[in-house]
Amino acid sequence: MQIENPLLEEALRAIEKSLDEVTLEALRVEYTGKKGRITEKLKKLGSLPPEERRQEGEVINLMKKRVFAAISARKEVLVAEAIKIQLDAERIDVTLPGRGKAQGGLHPISLTIERISSIFLSAGYEVAEGPEIEDEYHNFEALNIPQHHPARAMHDTFYLSSGEVLRTHTSPVQIRVMENAAPPLKIICPGRVYRCDSDLTHTPMFHQVEGLLIDEQANFASLKGTIEDFLHSYFEKELPVRFRPSYFPFTEPSAEVDMACANCSGKGCRICSNSGWLEIMGCGMVHPKVLEMSGIDTNRFNGFAFGMGVERLAMLRYGVGDLRTYFENDLRFLSQFVG
Repeated sequence: MQIENPLLEEALRAIEKSLDEVTLEALRVEYTGKKGRITEKLKKLGSLPPEERRQEGEVINLMKKRVFAAISARKEVLVAEAIKIQLDAERIDVTLPGRGKAQGGLHPISLTIERISSIFLSAGYEVAEGPEIEDEYHNFEALNIPQHHPARAMHDTFYLSSGEVLRTHTSPVQIRVMENAAPPLKIICPGRVYRCDSDLTHTPMFHQVEGLLIDEQANFASLKGTIEDFLHSYFEKELPVRFRPSYFPFTEPSAEVDMACANCSGKGCRICSNSGWLEIMGCGMVHPKVLEMSGIDTNRFNGFAFGMGVERLAMLRYGVGDLRTYFENDLRFLSQFVG
């Protein structure tokens, strides 16, 4: 679909003229960030008639794809130029002494995933994994997020030229398990997920652990007990937990889970913005449509699901103040977790 739009042409010209990755990132935020000029158009779709809304939504999504593709192509050129300059400037001194061997250890994110997994394994859950490159059906439609659902814009998805996507959550693993195994089911799905977002508390790639339980007795009370037991085991503290009503397309009813701040025990500090509470995860009862699309008898089985960000839990447990610290490969930071 060919589109002619002054805003798109302006963005593409600016991207082509960018001279470094810092400028390129600033352009990405300006046009496709959460408050970007193209993204803002998505927020106005609700005011349009249904016929225009669908057509305008397709145009905006295509504009975002064109901008992402242009940024990716320009970044490859800039990176190649930077590498050439670096190689031309570097010299190797073969007379330098060799480096001694240092003891390594697991990354704090790996340690956190292992800790979360061990807690749920002890509760009878199994670990399930799936592809990081997903089709749109398993990443969206099977989770009750149809083609023009507003939640698709919220996910800031990386689209591939093949028509597939980099999964935005590990929920597609749950769908694949439900399609290929008969209930009762009791699984957790740890893994990497991807979204077009980057700041102090967000990165384009991060880790999630999602859980799913399906049986004849599943209910919200057992979901609450599962989450409370997990948080008490993970933080090794009996901290208060609260559930706030929320909305997710794939669960109904849905809730956000808050826990009394592990740093100040709910008294109020910088980490919890003096509120005494920290948002930990989302959860809810699996929407009947999700069960039906995966071939599960909703007259017999119910299910609940929950999902948490691994980096956030690691930050709270280890006192890490900046999410980007995990990806800087600073040995002074990583060496703290050896042994």
